[in-house]
Amino acid sequence: MSRVTGNQPDGTPTWIELTVPDLDRAMDFYGALFGWTYETGSVGETAEVTTHGRYAVGLVDGRRAAGLMERSGAAGGAWTMFMATEDCDGTAKRIADAGGRVLWGPVEIRDHGRAAIAEDPVGAQFGLWQGRARLGCEVVNEPNALVRNDLIAPDPAPARAFYAAVFGYTLDSNPDMPDVDFTFLRRPDGHEIGGILGDPSAGAAGWGTIFEVADTDAAVARAVAAGGTAGEPEDTVYVRQARITDPFGTGFMIGARPKA
Repeated sequence: MSRVTGNQPDGTPTWIELTVPDLDRAMDFYGALFGWTYETGSVGETAEVTTHGRYAVGLVDGRRAAGLMERSGAAGGAWTMFMATEDCDGTAKRIADAGGRVLWGPVEIRDHGRAAIAEDPVGAQFGLWQGRARLGCEVVNEPNALVRNDLIAPDPAPARAFYAAVFGYTLDSNPDMPDVDFTFLRRPDGHEIGGILGDPSAGAAGWGTIFEVADTDAAVARAVAAGGTAGEPEDTVYVRQARITDPFGTGFMIGARPKA
């Protein structure tokens, strides 16, 4: 799926959002990297005011791809991934019952939807989104949009049990990488929504965000030219990928599918 026209099934990553200290600078960086335009096409008019500060939505071909929220002092964080839910309050209760914590919400976000922020038993944060007027990401799985979220955890076992209990995921190993502690997360209908990577060297658990690009090396050059930093591109079983760090210290991955 690349163009989303309805609410995603429960447990599907459905929105991503980044808190930044300088919204205009963030819009410039992500616009240069991904070619995003913003809601009204003018930096002075793109941001709507929220209770936390100004907010802008990055667009790919006019479709919502991600959110940028301005908050003084925010830097060096991570993209927050929101899971789709038809019942935000019910899912929040399952989170608590399964050993997680609800940190904020559930609350109404205007007429857009109902949201919450939670933390799993290994300390990774994520959001819930019950879409109404806004579905979440309207474009995924294509260049310049979200393609994947994976959880990295020093001790992955509690996380596997937690997400299976909350969202009904089935858990599968990865035969393509037998030497890696990686578990696929699949919805009850069998659709893969991401995975959990066990990495004892990880300093803390967290959900990582991966954006698809058409050309990894070209995207790395754009990121550096726009004021970010980047690791060397590397080829994996599935994609050619690189780690990008934006001007505020937020790290994320980019990846291009193999050329046909």
